[in-house]
Amino acid sequence: MTTISTKPYLLRAIWEWCVDQGFTPYLATLVDENTRVPPGYARDGQIVLNLSPDATGQLQMANDFISFQGRFGGVAHSLVIPVANVIAIYARENGQGMAFEPELEVPEEEAEATEGESGEIVQDISDATAQARGERSAEPQPPARPPRGSHLKVIK
Repeated sequence: MTTISTKPYLLRAIWEWCVDQGFTPYLATLVDENTRVPPGYARDGQIVLNLSPDATGQLQMANDFISFQGRFGGVAHSLVIPVANVIAIYARENGQGMAFEPELEVPEEEAEATEGESGEIVQDISDATAQARGERSAEPQPPARPPRGSHLKVIK
């Protein structure tokens, strides 16, 4: 039996908490070929979206995708966000919420799955994937976001 990630459940719980408290839930996500957002609104491969009931229509938060209708510049757009790309959900008013590590997909031909002692799947990641993650880069990488103190903690 495959275990489903806790991430979509945590996203729904924090969204519900924000709405119940009268806060505006914001969702920060990475934008890639699997993400459908209006062109021109993403910056540095990321976008922050207002997920409040007033700003969205037909919001669906499934285990693999978040989809909804939103208006950008007065024009309605259909958005689809993979849960794996979500990096944070938080309340705009006080910043309380949760940050996540992005879940980078590893192509099947680059990953060798082997069973560990306890039965979990262990993946061997190739050098190409490691370089895509920036783990083995000799050049110093600029920060992905502006350096500022954050109140969010990465939960692993």
